Amino acid sequence: MNALEASILAVVQGLTEFLPVSSSGHLALASNLLNVPEGGLAFDIVLHLGTLVAVFVFYWKDITALIRGIFLRERKSLLLGLTLVSGTVPVAIAGFLLGDVIESLRTNMLFISGALAFTGTILFFSGRISVTGKPGISFKRGLLVGLAQTLAILPGVSRSGTTICTGLFVGFSREEAARFSFLLAIPAIMGAAVKELPSACWSIPFSNIIIGFLVSAAVGFGALALLVRFVKQGKLTGFAWYCWTVALVGVVLTVWGVK
Repeated sequence: MNALEASILAVVQGLTEFLPVSSSGHLALASNLLNVPEGGLAFDIVLHLGTLVAVFVFYWKDITALIRGIFLRERKSLLLGLTLVSGTVPVAIAGFLLGDVIESLRTNMLFISGALAFTGTILFFSGRISVTGKPGISFKRGLLVGLAQTLAILPGVSRSGTTICTGLFVGFSREEAARFSFLLAIPAIMGAAVKELPSACWSIPFSNIIIGFLVSAAVGFGALALLVRFVKQGKLTGFAWYCWTVALVGVVLTVWGVK
């Protein structure tokens, strides 16, 4: 993998990590259909860490307020912290038990296309939810969002799309659904990094890893700001048509043997 290819994958990751269209699915499609080497799971995690920086920057005030509130033992912060932890446990267990299976699916274009179609369906129905109030965080609602996040370990299923839509389904306001979704991404991504990076087998130059990290962080911040705006305006349905289109293209190209 050269610097240009690393940058291409980083841009794809930065755009699709937060836009509800599945970053893992797009990375796999870009690698297999555009003949750009993916760089393996380790490089994928580095790109995710880059987009995680975007979350820290965008939600810096919320994150620092949460940490301060936990140290001061404020009830609201303690509840949110506990809910984030409990919502992370299901995806951690699923990732540990199904890691090899998930890795094998990263090259299955038909599966990824089907998962993208599933993501599009969730987004389509989320547009029909009438959000009338702000119930706030509750342990039960947060746990349900965390359970839904386990689906996103499958390549082609959008983590942000699944968790935001589930948040809307269980009664979060649009702004709260987006915030909780991205705060929930922090322990999930950091946990994956801690698990995989120490034993990772690097097959690309270190300079390209840095390029991928920085590009994914910068592009990710812009994509995050854009998605939050769309969520507040209730405009996720358009992404459903995009996911369906990409899924159809993936099926057609795979059936025709394009790679």
